[in-house]
Amino acid sequence: MAASLVRRDKKSTAAHLKADLNWTDNSSGVRQLQELLDSVLNPEKPAADTEALDWCKCLIAGGEGFEEFCKTVRSYDNATLCGLVWTANFVAYRCRTCGISPCMSLCAECFNNGDHTGHDFNMFRSQAGGACDCGDSNVMRETGFCNRHRLRTGENVPSVPRDLLLMSEMVLPRFIICIIQYLRDGYTEPDTSTERDLQKVLQQLEPQISFLEELTKMGGAMRTVLTKILTNQQIFKDLSMGQEENVYAKKNYEKYLSALKNSGLVSVEEKAQSGAAEPTRGAEAGAGAGALGLLGAEAPASPDESNKEEDQDGGQSVGQRKRVKLSSTAKDPSIMDSLKHKCFLEELLFWTIKYEFPQKMVTFLLNMLPDQDYKITFTKTFVQHYAFIMKTLMKSQESDTMSNRIVHISVQLFSNEELARHVTEECQLLDIMVTVLLYMMESCLIKSELQDEENSRHVVVNCSEPLLKNNTYWPLVSDFINILSHQSVAKKFLEDHSLLMLWMSFVSFFQGMNLNKRELSEHVEFESQTYYAAFAAELEACAQPMWGLLTHCKVKETQEYTKTVVRYCLETLQIWFDAIGFVDEPAPNQVTFHLPLHRYYAMFLSKAVKCQGLDLDSLLPHQEMLMKIMVHPLQIQASLSEIHSNMWVRNGLQIKGQAMTYVQSHFCNSMIDPDIFLLQVCASRLDPDYFISSVFERFKVVDLLTMASVHQNAVLDGEQERPMLEGALTFLVILSSLRIHLGMADDEILRAEMVSQLCMNDRTHSSLLDLIPENPNPKSGIVPGSCSFEEMLSAVADFKAPVFEPGGSMQQGMYTPKEEVWEKEFDPIMVVLRTVYRRDVQSAMDRYSAFLKQSGMHTTGNPWPPYKERTPLHPCYKGLDRLLHCKTLHIVIFTLLYKIWLDHSNMSEHVLCMVLYLIELGLDNQVQEDKEDEEPCIEEHCHDSWFPGTNLLSNLHHVINYVRVRVPETAPEVKREKDPPPSTSTEASNFGQNVREAQVFSLVAERRRKFQEIINRSSTEASQVVRPKSSSTRWVPPGTPPQLVTEILEIRESMLSLLIKLHQKLSAKQNSLSATWLEDMETNSHAHGDGITAIERILTKAATRSRQSKRSIQEICGKVSPPVAPKKNSPTDKKTMDKDERRQRARERQQKLLAEFASRQKSFMETAMDVESPDAEAAMDLGASEVMESEVLYDCVICGQSGPSTEDRPTGLVVLLQASSVLGHRCKSDETKKLPTTDDEHIYPADTCGAAHDVRLALMQRFFKDSSCLQSVSIGWEGGVYVQTCGHTLHIDCHKSYMVSLRNDQVLQGFSVDKGEFTCPLCRQFANSVLPCRPGRSTEVVSWHMPTNKKTAVLVKEVEDLQEQLGLFPTESNLSKEMESVIKDIKNTTQRKYMDYGKNPGSPDNDFLFMYSVARTNLELELVHRGGNLCSGGASAAAKRSCLNQLFHVLAMHMRLYSIDSAYNPWTRLTQVAQRRDDCLDDERPEVPMLFRDCPSLLIIFVLTMPQPLRKEHFICLVRMLYNLQYTQALASLSAKFSPEERQAWSTSGALKKNAFDAEKSYDALLSHVIGELSKVKTVYDVNPEVPSMLSSSVWSPHSIEYSLQQFCLPYLRLSCLLQHHLYGDKLSGCPEVEEFSGLAGCLGLLAPALQPSNPIYSASCLDWTVNAFDLMTQWCSEVTGLSDTQAKKSITLLVQDPQWASPHLLHLPDHYNIIFQYYHKKACTACKKVPKDPALCLVCGTFVCLKGLCCKQQGICECVLHSQHCGAATGIFLLINASVIIIIRGHRFCLWGSVYLDAHGEEDRDLRRGKPLFLCVERYRVLQQQWVSHTFDHINKRWGPHYNGL
Repeated sequence: MAASLVRRDKKSTAAHLKADLNWTDNSSGVRQLQELLDSVLNPEKPAADTEALDWCKCLIAGGEGFEEFCKTVRSYDNATLCGLVWTANFVAYRCRTCGISPCMSLCAECFNNGDHTGHDFNMFRSQAGGACDCGDSNVMRETGFCNRHRLRTGENVPSVPRDLLLMSEMVLPRFIICIIQYLRDGYTEPDTSTERDLQKVLQQLEPQISFLEELTKMGGAMRTVLTKILTNQQIFKDLSMGQEENVYAKKNYEKYLSALKNSGLVSVEEKAQSGAAEPTRGAEAGAGAGALGLLGAEAPASPDESNKEEDQDGGQSVGQRKRVKLSSTAKDPSIMDSLKHKCFLEELLFWTIKYEFPQKMVTFLLNMLPDQDYKITFTKTFVQHYAFIMKTLMKSQESDTMSNRIVHISVQLFSNEELARHVTEECQLLDIMVTVLLYMMESCLIKSELQDEENSRHVVVNCSEPLLKNNTYWPLVSDFINILSHQSVAKKFLEDHSLLMLWMSFVSFFQGMNLNKRELSEHVEFESQTYYAAFAAELEACAQPMWGLLTHCKVKETQEYTKTVVRYCLETLQIWFDAIGFVDEPAPNQVTFHLPLHRYYAMFLSKAVKCQGLDLDSLLPHQEMLMKIMVHPLQIQASLSEIHSNMWVRNGLQIKGQAMTYVQSHFCNSMIDPDIFLLQVCASRLDPDYFISSVFERFKVVDLLTMASVHQNAVLDGEQERPMLEGALTFLVILSSLRIHLGMADDEILRAEMVSQLCMNDRTHSSLLDLIPENPNPKSGIVPGSCSFEEMLSAVADFKAPVFEPGGSMQQGMYTPKEEVWEKEFDPIMVVLRTVYRRDVQSAMDRYSAFLKQSGMHTTGNPWPPYKERTPLHPCYKGLDRLLHCKTLHIVIFTLLYKIWLDHSNMSEHVLCMVLYLIELGLDNQVQEDKEDEEPCIEEHCHDSWFPGTNLLSNLHHVINYVRVRVPETAPEVKREKDPPPSTSTEASNFGQNVREAQVFSLVAERRRKFQEIINRSSTEASQVVRPKSSSTRWVPPGTPPQLVTEILEIRESMLSLLIKLHQKLSAKQNSLSATWLEDMETNSHAHGDGITAIERILTKAATRSRQSKRSIQEICGKVSPPVAPKKNSPTDKKTMDKDERRQRARERQQKLLAEFASRQKSFMETAMDVESPDAEAAMDLGASEVMESEVLYDCVICGQSGPSTEDRPTGLVVLLQASSVLGHRCKSDETKKLPTTDDEHIYPADTCGAAHDVRLALMQRFFKDSSCLQSVSIGWEGGVYVQTCGHTLHIDCHKSYMVSLRNDQVLQGFSVDKGEFTCPLCRQFANSVLPCRPGRSTEVVSWHMPTNKKTAVLVKEVEDLQEQLGLFPTESNLSKEMESVIKDIKNTTQRKYMDYGKNPGSPDNDFLFMYSVARTNLELELVHRGGNLCSGGASAAAKRSCLNQLFHVLAMHMRLYSIDSAYNPWTRLTQVAQRRDDCLDDERPEVPMLFRDCPSLLIIFVLTMPQPLRKEHFICLVRMLYNLQYTQALASLSAKFSPEERQAWSTSGALKKNAFDAEKSYDALLSHVIGELSKVKTVYDVNPEVPSMLSSSVWSPHSIEYSLQQFCLPYLRLSCLLQHHLYGDKLSGCPEVEEFSGLAGCLGLLAPALQPSNPIYSASCLDWTVNAFDLMTQWCSEVTGLSDTQAKKSITLLVQDPQWASPHLLHLPDHYNIIFQYYHKKACTACKKVPKDPALCLVCGTFVCLKGLCCKQQGICECVLHSQHCGAATGIFLLINASVIIIIRGHRFCLWGSVYLDAHGEEDRDLRRGKPLFLCVERYRVLQQQWVSHTFDHINKRWGPHYNGL
C-alpha cells in the first residue's frame, strides 16, 4: 500500500489522506499515513536526499501549495512578541530609556517603528547574537514597543480551525525523530569524532533544520503544535526506541545511550571508584568528582586508562585537592549523574550541545521562545543540561564560537526575572551554577607558591591554562552575573549559607594567583603574558558577581546579608592565611595583585557603613587578624612603587603592564580602591606607630631615615632610594587624604573622578565615560551616561568644539576643565591615584601651571601641587587621623626636613612637597585629645625624648638637641671627631639619657617584636610565638659591619625652625621672613604657589591654631642665622650658593639657545611650508623677481650649495607627479549631486566634463582626419598628470645619491623607493620626481618684455616665420637627459588608456596630444584652485605649489621635436583668407573645421612648438588671433540657440550695420554674417529642433547676448592670462567678478588701456582682425557648410559647445549617518549580487563597492582599488559603511582619513562601536573636498601603508 502511495502524485495523496483523517473513524487514514511515513522518512536513506522533505511539505500542507499554507497559518498568528532571532554581526538597537533589563535589544524594524526620540539609545553589532524583545514587558517598558506590538494585534486573531494543522500534528513527530536518528547516527563513540565529522553531519541536515526554522516563523499557531510535540513525553516514549524489528534504529539508540553515559558532572568510571570508596551513596557521594581532577580530561574508556590518568595527576602534586562538598540543599543529585531524557526537546538540546551548538539549531530553539509553555520547559531543560554544557565547552576546539552561542541562548532565558526566579526555586539553578563553576576551575588548579613555597596547602588557578587564557569560563560566569542581577534570586543566594561558603571557596581559587617573583640576577628569558588572563578572571569571575550582590545590599533591611558575607570572608581569609603558612612577615621579593577575598571583605564593609548604618567595629576581627589582613594589600602598594623605581626591570615589561592594569579605570574600583580602603580601615584601628613603621619597612627606606649624611642601605641601590621614599610618602598622603569610601557622597566621587581625568588632559566625551570608573557589573543597571553624568560634566567642564585648519590634524570635540575647577578643585592626590602613565601627572601639573600663569595667580617659577581641603571623615573612620599624630611619623618628618635643609643625597622637591602635605593634613585634622588614653602608653614609648606627646601641633615647636646616629667611619661626621673637640665628650655624658633614642628605626624592629609578643601572649596559639631573630632584623645589615660607628650630632632645631630655614633656602634670601611677617600676611594668597607659599601657609595655620607656635615662630624669625651644618663651618652652604648660581647660569644659557632655535625654526617654516604669505611668491616667479641679476641661482637642499642650473650640473625642483581626474568630475551646474539613499535616486555620470570631452573627441574622430582631431581638443580631463612642488630645489646628482641611500635604508615604510618615491630632504613632503630647471639668463628677459609698436600684421608674419623654423635637436647633455627622464616619469604617472586616444596608438600625434594636454591640465587645475577665476589675483596656495614655468620648458623642449606640417598649419587658416584648394583627394577625410577646434588647446600648441624663449609680443599676437576665432565660435554657438524667428530678426538687423566703419568690431554685424553664412546649408540649424524649444522662452536682448558671449570667451581669457603670468611673471591684478572680462582683456593687451572701465565693455571691441573679418568668417563657416550631409548632421553638435564648468564637488551627503547606513549596509553589490561584508561607497561618483571582497576581485585586484583606478586615476575616496570612516587610496598606498560624521559631542565613532547617532560635520567634509581638489592628500595625511591591491 505504502509503495503505491509513494509512487503517486504527492499533492493528491496528501489531499486524499487529509480527507481520510478528518473522518470520525480515521484509523485507516492513520495507518496509511504511518506506512507512507515509514517508507518516506527512512533514516537509512542519506540525509542529503530532499525527496523526504518535499513529501513532508506536501503532507503538512494537506494538498495545497506549501506557500499558500504558510500564508493561511500566518493569518492565525497570535504572538504579541517580536522574538526575531539574529546571529552575530547583526545590527540591533538598545534603548536604555525603555529597557528594564540592561540586556534588552530591538531589531531595526521594531526600533524604527517605535518612538525613541530623545532617548538614550545606541546601535550595536551583536557579538553573540540575540533576539528582539519588542512586546515583552518583562524586559522593556511598553512605551517603547513598536506600533505592531503596542497594539497587540495578535490577541484578537480567530482561533485555528482543527483540520488546518491536523497533518502537521501527525507528520512532524516522525520528522523530528528522523532528524534525531541522523544526529545519533552521526555521533561516534567514544568521542573520537573530530570537528570535521560533526560538521559533515550538520551540513547534510541543513535543509531539514532550516525547514524546522521555517515552521517556527509561521507564527504562534504552528509554534503551539511544535511545543506539544517537543514536550510530550508519550510521543517520545513511543518513538525514541525505534520499532523492535528495525536494526538501524536500535543501533542508533545504543549509540545514544552510550553518549549519555558521560553527561553527568562525574563520569561513570569515576562514580564506580568513588562508589567503592564511599559505600554510603547519598547526595554527596558524587561530589568526589573533584578528587581526580579528571573533568578536564576525556572520561577514560577503560579502567587501566583511568589509572594512568591518576598517576599523571598525582605527579603534579595536586592530588590532595580539597573535595568540593555539594551544598546540602541540592536535593537533586541529578547534576552529578548521567542525564535522562523524557521528551524530544531534551534530546534535541542534548545533541545541540554535543554538536557544539550549530547556529541553525540554536536559531530554531530560540525562535520557539515566544511560546510561553515552551519557554518554561526549555529553560528547565537548559538548566538540567548545564553541567554537560560546561564539559562540552571545555573540550571544544572552537570555544569562542561555542561561548557566543551559549550566551545567545542563556541571555534570553536568564534576563527575565520571573523565569529566573522560577528556575531557581524549582531546579536549584544557583546550586547548579556554583557547583559547575567550581568543577570547571578545579580542572586547572596548581599549588600556590605564595609565602611558604614548600608547605603551602593553598591551590590557585593556573593562569596559563587555556581555560583562563581564552576566557572559556565567561559564558557560565556571565549567566551567573545575569541571574544575580535579579533581586529575588540574589536574596536566595545571600540567604543560603552553604552556597555562600561554596562561593567563597571558589573565590579563594583566585586569591594569590599569577604570583610575580622579582628577578634579581638576570633578565627573565620568557615574559609571560598570563597577567591578562589573571586580571580578566578576577574582574569577571570575582568582582562582577560581587558588584551584583552589592547592588542588593543597599538598605538597612539587608544588614543580615552583609554580616553573613563579611563573616564568611573572614573565615575564608583565616583558612587562606593558614594554608599559605602566613605569620606576620610577607615573603620578600614576591607580589600578587590578586586578593579577591580582601576585596570582597573591603567592599562589603564599605557598603555596610555607607548604606546600611552598621557599626564598623562589629564587623572587624581582632587586632592580630587585622595586622595580617593589612600585609598583602600594603605589599602591593610598596611593589607598585618598586616597579616604578625600576626594581623589577628584569621581569620584563609585563610587570609594568600589571602595575598599570591594577590602577586602570576598568579595574581600579575593584582593585586598588578596595585595597586602599582596607588599609585605611586597618590604619584607623591599629596602633599608628606600628602602622607607620610597617609602611616604611615595606617600602625599604628605613635605612635612609637617619640624621647622618651617609648611610648604608642593605636592600636598595642608591638610585632607587629617592623614588621609593617618594612612593612611601605619597602613599601615606593618599592613605590619609583619600575619602572615596570614607564619607564622600556618590556625586562628590563622580565629580572628583571627572575633575582628575580632565586635569590630566582634555578628553572626548566617550573617553571620559570610559575613564570614569563605574560599577563594572554591566548588568547592575547603573548606567554611565545617566543624566547625572551629563549634569556633572557641564558643571565642571567646557566643551571645545573641534576646529579645522586645512592641513591640521582631525580634531574631535573635547571637554576642558573650567577655570574655577583649576582654582578650587584640582586635586593632585587623586590624579596620582588615577594615572596609568606617570607622564599624566606631569601633564596635569603643566596644565595647572599654564592656568596659573594665564590667570596671573602665580607667575614665577614652577608652582607646587595645590593642597586641597578634604571631605570630613565618616565618624567610623576617625581613627585614621591618629596616623598623622603619632611620634614615629613626626620623627620621620623631622628627619626629612633636616636632611632636605642640609641637602643630603636622595632628597628631592617631591619629598619636601609630600612632607609638607603630611604636616598640613595633620594641622587640618586634629585628634580629640583623650587624655586618659595617652598617659599609660607614654611609659612604654621608649623614645619620649624625641617628642613629649603625639599631637602634631605641640610637637612642631619642640626643640631636639642631640641625636645619636650610626655612621660608616668614612662619613664626614666622623672626620671631625678626630680633632679632640673641647666639649663633645662632656656633653655626651650630660645628654647621655637624651641620646638613648638615637637610632630611630632599629627601634621599629623592637616595637614590632614587642607588639608580636603582646599579641601572642594574649592569643592561645602559643605555637606561633616569635619567629627566629634572623628574619626580624632583616633591615639591619647582617651582623652590623664593623665600620659602623656611633656618633652624636648636635641639632638644636624644631620642626618650625627647620621650616623657616627651608623657607630661606627656597627663597634664596636670608631673613626672608621678618619677625613681624605673620601680622602682615593676607591669608587668601596661599592657595596656589610654590614651596615658599606652602611653608608660609603651614606656619600661618600653626600660628593661628596655637599661641605657643606663634611665639616660637616670631622668636625664630627674630634671630635667624644662615643654615649651619652641625659642628662645622659650612662648606655645604658655599656649595649650595655655587650650585644655585651655576644652575641659574645654565638656565640662562639654555633659554638663549632655545630662543635662537625657535627663531631659526620659524624662518624655516615660513620658507618651507604653504604659508599663505605673498613673500613666498618671489621664489616661484623665477622670471620676474630676478630681472636685475644675470642668472637665476638655486639652493640645493642636500649639499647646501647655491648656484645656477647648468647643462652639466642641472638643478631640479622637487615635484610630485600624480594622475588626476578631478577636472573630469566637474559638472555644468553648481548644484552638487546627492548620494542616493533610496532605490529611486540615481546618479548619471553623462553630464560630467570628462564624459562630455570623450563624446566630443569620439565624434570628431568619426568624421575628420585623425591627426587633425588630435590637435583640436585636449585630453587629460580624466587621468591627466598634475605636477606640484614644495618649492625646494636640489642638484640632480645629489638627488640620485640621496635615492641610493634611501634604497639601502630599509626602515622607511611609508613610500616605495623603487617607484622613485622619496620625501623632500628639507620639508619632508612626499615627492616622486625632479623637474630640471632651465639654465636661465635673465639678460634676454629685458628684451622679452619690451612693449612693442609693431603692427599686428607684422607680428603675424613674424610668428609664421618662427613656426617655420625647424626645431633644433638639443645637444646631448645631462640636462637634456634629465628632461627626457622626466618626460618618461610623466608618461608613467598615468595609465595607458588615458594617453592613447588616436586611431593608431603610439603615433607621434598621440604623444603630441598627451604632452600639450599635460600643460592644459595643470593650467586648468590651477584655475580650479584659485576658485575657478582670476578675480582674487595675487598669490594663492595653489600658485606656490605650481611649477608651470619649469614644466613648460620641459614640455616645449620635447615638443620642438615635432614640427607642424606647414600645409596643415592652423596659423595660416587663422590669419589668412586662403585661395580655395581643390587638390584635396576625396577619399581622405577633411581636416577639423576651425569652428570646432578648441582655442586654449591651439594656444598651448603654438606656444610649445615655437622656439623658446618666446617674446611677449608674439605671445600677445597669438592670443589675439585666437580670440577672433573664439569669438566667432561664440557667435555660431549662440546663433544655434536662437529660434528660427529670432535668427531671422537678428540677421536682418545686423545686416544694416555691415557697412558701418566699425562693423568688424560690432557684434550685431558679425552675428548676422555668421547666421547668413551658416544658413546657406539647411542642415546646420535644423539638426536639433529640440534645443531651441528649451531656450526660446527667454527673449534674447542685446544685453543677454553680450553676457553670453563674454561667458563663452572667459575660460579662454583666464587660461591665456594665467599662462602669461607664468611665462612672463606678469602680476595678476584682482578685480571684482563683474569686471573680470575687462580686467583680463586689459591684462592681455586686447583692450587699449585708454578705455575707461566705467563704460560697459563690449566683447567685440577686443577683436583685432588682420584681414577682412567677414571674409575670414566666411572661410571658417564654409568649412562647416562644406561638409557632406551625413557628417554635418552629426557634427553640428560640435558647434554648440559650452566651455564653462562648475568647480568639482564630492557628493552631497545626508545629515544623518543612519540614512546612509540603513540603506547601504544591507544593500547587495551590483557586481556579485551578494551583500558585502565590508561595503564601501565612492564619494566622488557614488559607486557601491565591496571592500576587500574576494567576490569582485579581477586579475588579483580588489574592487576598491580597481574603482579608484577607473574613477580617479588611482585616487579613490571611500566611505566604509560599517565603520563610518573614510579611506583614501592613492596609487599603491592607502590611509585612513578619519570620519566626516561626528556624534553630538563632536567625536568620531570608528567602527560604530558606540553606535550613537552621527551627524555630518560640514567643516570636515569641506576639508576632505579641499584636499581632494588641491591634490594634497599625500602631504597632509601622514599614515600611509601599502594596500597590495587587497582593498
